[in-house]
Amino acid sequence: MGFMDLLKAKENKQLKAEIEKLHSLCTPEMLDAKKILDYIDELNIKRDNLENKVSELDNKILKLNNDIEAKKKELILLEEEVLMQEFGLYTPKYDFVTSDEYKDKLDEIRKNQKEMIKNKSAVSYSENWTVDGSKAKGKKMTNDNIKQILRSFNTECENAIDKVKFNNIDNMKKRIEKSFEALNKLNVTVCVQIKEEYLDIKIEELYLAYEYQVKKQEEKEEQKRIREELREEARLQKELEEAKKNINKDIKHFDNALKSILSQLEAGDLEEEKRKALIDKKVELEEQLEQLNNNLKDIDYRQNNQKAGYVYIISNIGAFGENVYKIGMTRRLDPQERVDELGDASVPFDFDIHAMIFSDDAPALENSLHKAFDSKKANMVNKRREFFNVTLKEIEEVVKANYDKTVDFKKIPDAEQYRESIKMKEVLLWRV
Repeated sequence: MGFMDLLKAKENKQLKAEIEKLHSLCTPEMLDAKKILDYIDELNIKRDNLENKVSELDNKILKLNNDIEAKKKELILLEEEVLMQEFGLYTPKYDFVTSDEYKDKLDEIRKNQKEMIKNKSAVSYSENWTVDGSKAKGKKMTNDNIKQILRSFNTECENAIDKVKFNNIDNMKKRIEKSFEALNKLNVTVCVQIKEEYLDIKIEELYLAYEYQVKKQEEKEEQKRIREELREEARLQKELEEAKKNINKDIKHFDNALKSILSQLEAGDLEEEKRKALIDKKVELEEQLEQLNNNLKDIDYRQNNQKAGYVYIISNIGAFGENVYKIGMTRRLDPQERVDELGDASVPFDFDIHAMIFSDDAPALENSLHKAFDSKKANMVNKRREFFNVTLKEIEEVVKANYDKTVDFKKIPDAEQYRESIKMKEVLLWRV
């Protein structure tokens, strides 16, 4: 033991002796007071610790509340999206105009997928895997596991994409995500995992494929509409040509008859009664010729003005009930023919005409009516369906605002077959 150690030992001995001396001098009351003070100090320390913990918990609670509010907003948006999908109100994620643009984008992302598979960027894996101490065998096993996990995932994705519809697209997305999670969980032990980037590109393919099919259907419907318009135009032109041919034939016939009468009148030497009859016939023929020439002018006008036609307002209360009107357009010379076509075997009763409006720009008038009642379409999906849940008064108001001529509306439909059918049913029920 050194000198310093001896010195420290002596000091400790002296300090211990002084402490014992002080304890002997303290009264029991003083010792109790010291214990209380020590206890108070201990409680203060505990209090400070608790306050720190409470503060930490308050911060955590605040953060959790913020997270909850954020999740609530996400949940509301998700619920709205799901609800819209249930009602067929899918919100497109892309804004391509044609199906070809969608196809090109699909080809692009599928090419990117192939590249990711080829260069193994679609998965994460271990390059240090060994089998029986062999790195070559480990590499082969890893490659086999990569092929297996990607084959399984791609098959599941293809099945989901093939089955996707407007009302299940969210479920198909979840199906792909669940497959992603399950396969990654199964392959944890072999250190092979599908990357989030590959999942994202598969989800992108899902939405693109769905919107591609929708766009193709829209284009199909549009092509159908165009073909119908072309057929209608061809029918109209044929109708106009036949009408023109018949009118010219009648004009020639009446013109010859008029010439014959004029020659008889010029010859003179006619009895007064015969002369009066010829003059009356002459006037009649001239009136008929004037009417025929006016009809010919109308046909020439219709041939030269591609927009001239009729906008019709029709109903079928027996088939669709009250306050359901079809607003359409036809360029036929006799618009009744078009209405008769609509009342074929597909509906139980004939349509009733409430208004037949001739317009120099029938498509514009029809379009203005369709726009005015866009939110009241009976079929919100197929824009070609021209039935609207409106009142006749509402239609009248829009017509007046967009048409400068007076239009007579038939307020109450005849609905003869429908009303007669009701009466017949009542009689049958009464007999029973």
